Amino acid sequence: MKTKDIIKKLDFKKMGGLIPAITQEVETNKILMLGFMNEEALEETLEKGKVTYFSRTRGKLWTKGETSGNFQLLKEIFLDCDNDTLLLKVIQTGSVCHTGNKTCFYKKIF
Repeated sequence: MKTKDIIKKLDFKKMGGLIPAITQEVETNKILMLGFMNEEALEETLEKGKVTYFSRTRGKLWTKGETSGNFQLLKEIFLDCDNDTLLLKVIQTGSVCHTGNKTCFYKKIF
């Protein structure tokens, strides 16, 4: 499927141009992180094969691993039933979290 056809399926309007992107390790199914994408981030991800998010803090595109070297190599993308959330299946190189953890979801609260 072409990049433009994929983007047409998504509802970027609900969250002001952004959609949540849940990232999961393809081999273990471990949830790694949650990021946000705009159309440009998704286009870049599909073109380069490395996951790119829109950083709400920085206000710009951010390829995971661009400073740490811990890239997310895209393997598959799934779309939820409302067309407003993505599930990215990736091969993760190195740790995900800025704390050095393999996943951002390491703080069990219940």
